[in-house]
Amino acid sequence: MIVLGALTMMLMIATGTAVQAQESDETLFVMITTGDAETQMMAMVLATQSANQGADVRILLCGDGGYLAVKGHEAPSFAPAGRTPVQLMAGLMERGATVEVCGIFLPNRELTSDDLLDGVTAAAPPEVATFMRRPDVRLFTF
Repeated sequence: MIVLGALTMMLMIATGTAVQAQESDETLFVMITTGDAETQMMAMVLATQSANQGADVRILLCGDGGYLAVKGHEAPSFAPAGRTPVQLMAGLMERGATVEVCGIFLPNRELTSDDLLDGVTAAAPPEVATFMRRPDVRLFTF
């Protein structure tokens, strides 16, 4: 019974269907640099759970993590939800999360902004630096 409850909770977290808590003044800034799909998925699960609890979410994708934002990127799906990190990221964007690739991601690959998923932009380093320094921003890196 406990296992079933835990699996149900994980499914709710991964799919973004958990009940949203009271609004918070927190902003979660998630930086994903790893190409490891399982770590990317966990980052998206935690970001989704934070959004469910009222936090604003902003995601910065750098290095191998930047490929999450490239059209056609294939990522594995994970149990128990059967969804991919890209699908969870899209769900966060639908809920208002900002998703950006590092300002140096595109120019150092044979990619342009046309190669990015709709709604994803290239970050401006001065603006990101100002954002990161805000007292209400909590920074997490994966």
